[in-house]
Formats: sequence, C-alpha cells, structure tokens
Amino acid sequence: MTSKTRTTAAVATAGRREWVALAVLALTSLLLSLDVSVLYLALPQLSADLGANSAEQLWILDIYSFMLAGSLVTMGSLGDRIGRRRLLLLGAAAFGVASVAAAYSTSPEMLIATRALLGVAGATLMPSSMALIRNMFTEPKQMGTAVAVWFSCFMGGMAAGPLVGGVLLETFWWGSAFLLGVPFMVLLLVAGPVLLPEYRATAAGRLDLTSVALSLAAILPVIYGLKELARGGDVTGSAVAVAAGAAAGIAFVRRQRRLADPLLDLALFRNRTFSTALAVMLLGGVVMAGISLMATQYLQLVAGLAPIHAGLWMVPANAALIAGSVLAPVIARRIRPAHSIAAGLAICGAGLALQTQLGAAGGLPLLITGLVLASFGIMLPSTLTMTLLLGATPPEKAGSAASISEASGEFGIAVGVAALGSLGTFVYRDELADTVPANVPTEAAHTARESITAAVGAAQHLPGQLGADLLDRAQAAFTTGLNTVGGVGAVILLILAVLAATVLRHGDEAPAEQPADTEDEMALDALAA
Repeated sequence: MTSKTRTTAAVATAGRREWVALAVLALTSLLLSLDVSVLYLALPQLSADLGANSAEQLWILDIYSFMLAGSLVTMGSLGDRIGRRRLLLLGAAAFGVASVAAAYSTSPEMLIATRALLGVAGATLMPSSMALIRNMFTEPKQMGTAVAVWFSCFMGGMAAGPLVGGVLLETFWWGSAFLLGVPFMVLLLVAGPVLLPEYRATAAGRLDLTSVALSLAAILPVIYGLKELARGGDVTGSAVAVAAGAAAGIAFVRRQRRLADPLLDLALFRNRTFSTALAVMLLGGVVMAGISLMATQYLQLVAGLAPIHAGLWMVPANAALIAGSVLAPVIARRIRPAHSIAAGLAICGAGLALQTQLGAAGGLPLLITGLVLASFGIMLPSTLTMTLLLGATPPEKAGSAASISEASGEFGIAVGVAALGSLGTFVYRDELADTVPANVPTEAAHTARESITAAVGAAQHLPGQLGADLLDRAQAAFTTGLNTVGGVGAVILLILAVLAATVLRHGDEAPAEQPADTEDEMALDALAA
C-alpha cells in the first residue's frame, strides 16, 4: 500500500446477476475466437465450392481483420455515446445476420462482403464487452477475476477452434463454420436486455464523422501494408500504404486535440499506468505473433508434421494460455501486480530464450517447452494489464480504452508478423546463400532462397540425395532464423519486464480530470491486497 493519505469512496460489490451476465459476455468472446480459427480449416473447402482464386482467398481471410481493426476506435467511442449495451446488442444482431449470409454465400465476392460486415459487427462486441465489465465490476479484485474469465474463454476458443472446426467440416458443409456463431448471438440478444446494465457518458457530444474517416484512413492502410510486407508482396506499394496511413494518423491526432469532445481522448495517454500497460500489451503481442508464426512453420516444414499433428503439438501451449489467464488474478493477490506482470514477462522471455537453442533435428521437445513457458508467461501481463488499463480509465471512457486495447492487439499481430517474420526470412536467406550445395541447379537454388516453403517444393523436384541435401540446408537456415527471432523477442520482453517493475509500481498519476485519489493507484493496491 502506498503511504499517501486518501479518501476512497465505497465500491459496490458485484452479485449473482453480474456474474451471470459475465458468463454471457464470456461466451461471446469464446465465439469470436472460435469463428476466426475455424475459418482457416474451412478455407480449402469453401474456395473449391465458390471457385475462389488465390487473391480472393486472401481477401476472404484478411477483410475481417481489416474492418475489425479499422472500426474499433469508432465503435468504442460510439458505445460511450449511445450506450454500451445498446451497441453490443446491435452488433450481436448484425453479427448473426452477417453470419447466416456468409454461410450461404454463392460467390467469393459475396463472402468477402459478408466477412467485411462481420468485421464491423465484431468491432462493436469486444470493446462493449470489456467496457461493460468495467461498469459491472467496480471492485478491483472482482474486476481482475472478471477480465481473467473473459480472457480464458477467448483463449479457450482459440484452442478449441481446430478441434471444433474439424468435427464440423467432417460432418457438415463449410457454411457450418459461420453458423456456429448464430446461437451465441441469439443468447446474447435474449439475455442481454435482462442481465446487462446500460451505461453511457452523460456529457458525450455527437460523433465526429471526420474523425471517423481519418481513423479508418490511418488504420486500414497501415494494417494492409504490414500484411503485404509479411507476405513478401510489393515492397514499394506496402511502404506507400503505411506512409499514407501514418499521414492520416497525424491528421487524426491533430484534429482530436482541437475537438471539445474527441473521438479518441488523447488525455488517456498522459496517464503513466495506462500508457505503460498499453505498451506492454502491444509489444508483447508483437513478439508472440512473430514467434507463433515461426513456430508453426517449424512444426510443418522442418519437423515435417501434418497440420493435424502440428495442431496437437500446440495443445500444451494453448492450455498454458488458459492456465495463465486463470491464475493471473490469483497470483496478483499474493504478489504486487507490477511484480506479477514483470515476472510473467520474464517467464515468457525465458521461454523464447530456449528457442535460441533449437536445432533442425530433434528440436520438438525444446520448442514446445519454450512455447509453454512463453504462453503461460505472456498471459500474466495480458490479463493484469487489461485490468490496470480499465482501472486507470474514468468509467465514461471505458469503451474508448477497451477499443484502444483491442486495436493495439491488432497492430501488434500485424507488426509482429511483418517485422519479426521479415527478420526470420532475412536470416534464412542469408544463411542459405552460404550453404546451398554447389551442385544444386541455379534455378532451384534461387527458388529455395525465397522461403522455406519454396525450398521444400524445390527439393521435391530434385533427384535423391541432392533434394535431401537442399532440404537439410534450408531447414537448418530456417531454424537459425527462428533462433534469431527467439533471441530478439527474449530481449524485448526482458526490457519490458524491467519497465513494468519500475513504472507500474508507482500508480501515483491521476487520470485526466480525476481527483488525487487515483483509480489506477487504488486498483494496484487493491489487486495486491
């Protein structure tokens, strides 16, 4: 506890109604994560049925995340203005209708359009859910537990997605992957008006449409450019897209500073707890996205596992994600949150450090051990920083805070795949350039240097031992790239651990327009009690 003298208002304790309402919100989060992971399995079937070409397949996959990321800030602010429950229920209805339309799509273009609508609807669900948790659970310990439950269900959906998707696709047609979400949305529409409280900012003004347009112009090109860079697409075009998005972002920030009631309250970032928690979430997402990409490729292209077996090897890491989110608030009651966050980052960093010792042969046990440590470790800061972020935010800004958090997650994934994926590819190409067997044909050698996937294909077209030698060298070069990404990630996380331990232990900075009895300091103290 801090030594500062303060007067704290009585904090209401959540009852049975709030916990039942949380169950409904948590089921919604489970559905959202299931819906994303199932689509990857359904893509081959739906592409064959609809006649989708490779470009259309990419848009079917990506348009959801584009529209989700682009709409989050707007929807978070809109919920603060018109009511979080109202926006949540409108989003649930739209998500259900769009899911049915997606399931019965008759062309790639129709499916892309419905996936875009699903992205916009999804942007209403996640920040509204987190903001309502902030409203229902004002007692910090209960808030921490509620956030942990929500995260556990979200991660559980990610873990169960391949299994559920496999069962659905073995039994039904590909459209069942989209219909899976409809019963959850019906449940939310029926139970929401009864269980969920309504909350809106009483002094909020009208939504600034120019700010909405600028936010879309800032976010969409950046996400698009980063994804294209990660795929090895047109570098110039990707750079132009990112630069255009950055320019729109600068214009957006300048406009928010001039508005009396901005779409995004920049004063939130002046709170040190809020900004540090957001930085931990963003950079942690960058690292985990990069290492997950490399690890998945290692399982299939180096270890030679079939997709279903690669998925089974990932079960321990997925279980560690769930365990970390469940145990985070329990650990925070025994160890100060700042120290718990730092410890989780250090554990995650240790898991990534193990990846630096991985070899191309016999590396599966070490890879999975490292991923289990990293997955468990990263969930401690992920769950606790979300609690601190919400606790450091005035209730009337909870929707905006939640949307910022979700948007940072989308950026983290995009940046991690683009930056760390590109780092791994650079190391791979550099290593392979020096180790390609001299008698490999020039064209095959050039193809193999493009990527580990291309190298596997090139090796299959070479005779006997020559193909085996090329594949061995390519797998060794890719493993070196994974070692490098693991080392860089470990360093980033250890730096974040030091930052969290030193900055978050001083929850003494008041949010904008709040009294000296700061909510963030109270949250830190109560979580540690």
